[in-house]
Amino acid sequence: MIQVTVDLPDELAERLDSRDVSQVLQAGLQFLEAQSLEFSTMVEVLEFLAKLPQPQEVLALRPSEELQERIRVLLDRSELGGLTGEDRREWEQYEYLEHVVRMAKGRSLCLLGGKS
Repeated sequence: MIQVTVDLPDELAERLDSRDVSQVLQAGLQFLEAQSLEFSTMVEVLEFLAKLPQPQEVLALRPSEELQERIRVLLDRSELGGLTGEDRREWEQYEYLEHVVRMAKGRSLCLLGGKS
């Protein structure tokens, strides 16, 4: 175990006084890491969920800009009636993926007692 000495403002030190600082640091790191959880493919999401992430990490999971754009393209094609068979299969995969992520986020909310 490493010992660390940190200078803190008095107000923050008072707030930390009755808490386990290692738990505070761990929770803070999990929060920071969860802020950048983006996925681009179905495989990335399934691999992420297979690691049994913390509920906060699941709630922070978001599609990448590239994936959002691909979904917009497929949606536009669908509205114009121009989805190919391959497009349709891809769209169905995204629908399934969205369902899985919604279920995981719902379960995460339950584990957190309804807090986000």
